[in-house]
Order: sequence, then structure tokens, then C-alpha cells
Amino acid sequence: MAVKMIAVDMDGTFLDDNKQYNTQRFSRQYALLKEKGIRFVVASGNQYYQLQHYFPDIKDEIAFVAENGAWVSDSNEEIFCGELAQERVHQILDILAKEPDISTVVCGRNGAYVHTSMPDEVVAMLANHYRRLEKRDNLYDIDDTIFKFSLNLAHEGVEALMTRLHSELSAIENIMHPVSSGFGFVDLIIPGCHKAHGIALLQEKWGIDDCEVLAIGDSANDLEMLRQACYSFAMANAAAPVTAVARYRTESNNDEGALNVISRLLARETPFG
Repeated sequence: MAVKMIAVDMDGTFLDDNKQYNTQRFSRQYALLKEKGIRFVVASGNQYYQLQHYFPDIKDEIAFVAENGAWVSDSNEEIFCGELAQERVHQILDILAKEPDISTVVCGRNGAYVHTSMPDEVVAMLANHYRRLEKRDNLYDIDDTIFKFSLNLAHEGVEALMTRLHSELSAIENIMHPVSSGFGFVDLIIPGCHKAHGIALLQEKWGIDDCEVLAIGDSANDLEMLRQACYSFAMANAAAPVTAVARYRTESNNDEGALNVISRLLARETPFG
């Protein structure tokens, strides 16, 4: 079947290590995709407002599966927004308070929030992922719809943190699911509110089958999306579990691997021919 939707991860996939992409090349590709009626979806752990910043000319006409699936929009229309009860937010903050080596971001519909004690250099780093980022004296009292927590720590501590969080969260009805987003980030997402869920909602809206979806990714938070899409591509720089799940491979994020896949699609090369 012909591809009718392309879903791309951003960090480590569509973006190179300098958080950039070949805008001129993609602009030409997007015009052809639009002409052929192929939908373009940005599927990322990043904040919705940050993702819009990367696509200033087309942000009002494409779809975003942001915050690892917690917020889904199409042409600025909200399709889905996850929500945690305040009691659950407090329970999770209590658990995270036991982890002195992590930087915690509380993610909501209107913005993202960090404690005022967070060092400025850490805030500056997080600003690469959160266009709207505020310091707050009290993370337990945020007037917003909260749907995700993002944790940053030294890369070598990720696996041990994931193990501890699995244990702690399972003790309170699995209210959140930890997933590695790569680059020292661990996201706590509402179970079932992953990228594949968001993409499925868009597929339902547009009448698109799994066999008509092309997905490209590199990290553990892309696994469900890659399993769902018939045309699933792992970047050359992808984590081993991603490479194992994806049906196809492409070049690294620094070699425009995602754009190369789009070029092959447009040229009807293998596996699209």
C-alpha cells in the first residue's frame, strides 16, 4: 500500500547533533509530500511549543504528537491531552524527591515547570527542549493540566534510575511508565499515552491504516511507534532495541538519514517501489 503518513522523531533523528536540519531540502520535500497528500507528523518527547519553533512556516498545517504522546494536535486543533489527578502528581513528586541526582521538569498543557533551586546552566540546557519553561517555588501547587514528568541525569545513571522507578511506580498502580528518551533523559508518561497512541488517533481521524504509515526513530520512546508502522526505520545512531524492532535502516541523524528516507519514498525506491 502507498504511504499516507510520515511520523518522525526529532532529537537524534530529524535533528542533527546541533539541533538543526536541512531546512531547504526539507522544504522542497514537504511541498512534494503535500502535493501527494502524504501527512507529515512530528512525534517527539519535546514540548509542543518547542516543536512548533522548528517548523515556523508549516506549524499551522502539520500534526504534532508532543511530550511523547501526552499532547496531540493537528493544524492547531487539540486532538488529545493527557491529565493526571493532583493527588497523583503529588505522589510522583514524593517519589522523585528521593532521587537527589536528577533534574525534574513537570510538564503541562500551558508550560513546563522546574524548581527555583535548579542551577541556571541546567535550565539553559532544558530550554533546548522546552520553549515555555518556568521556575516555581513549589512544584506541588501548579495550576495547569499535568501529563508528564521529564527527568535528566548523567547518562550512566539512566538504567539504574529506570529500575528504581519501575519498582516505586508499580507499588502505586503503575500510574506512570518510565521510558528512556536518550541523551540522559527519562520521561514518566501516563500508561498508554505513548507516541503510537497519538499516531493512532491521527490515523483514525484521517482514515489511514498501519500499513500506510512510515515512522523513523532512534530511542526507546520510539519503540511503540515503530512496532505500529509498517514502514519502520531505525537511524544508524539508534539504540540497539530500536534497531532490533525497526524493519529498515537509514543513515545517522548527522547524515540526514530521515530526509534520505523521505527522498527514497518520493523517488519510489526500495522498499517503497
